[in-house]
Amino acid sequence: METTNITKKFIESLKLKFDDKGLIPVVVQDFKDNAVLMVAYMNREAVKITLETRKATFWSRSRQSFWMKGESSRNIQEVKEFYYDCDGDCILLKVNQIGVAACHTGHRSCFFRRVTQNMDTEIVGIQLFDPDRVYKK
Repeated sequence: METTNITKKFIESLKLKFDDKGLIPVVVQDFKDNAVLMVAYMNREAVKITLETRKATFWSRSRQSFWMKGESSRNIQEVKEFYYDCDGDCILLKVNQIGVAACHTGHRSCFFRRVTQNMDTEIVGIQLFDPDRVYKK
């Protein structure tokens, strides 16, 4: 895939508002059916990498490191469109989800649990892969 040379000046021109830890939330949505797949965080460098490679790359708050979606599972997210909101404090990525699932639990979407009218939780998605096998835990 061809990459571009995104400059620091271009990233600054977007006027994105990163929090006090240098992060911005990112909503990831399927390009074809608009399903919300996941929410993650980016720092400035992850924004730059994502725009250059067109592959969703995030900052892991728990591991304090970059991660490209699919580097372990091969469920890569090819970025088709990059949006940011009116306040500049949230990013929306529309992606081509390559592979069966976006969630590390093996579900297509991270949003597979729904609270019912009776205040119960129901699972609304099926598990598409076994995370223990994919991530070799």
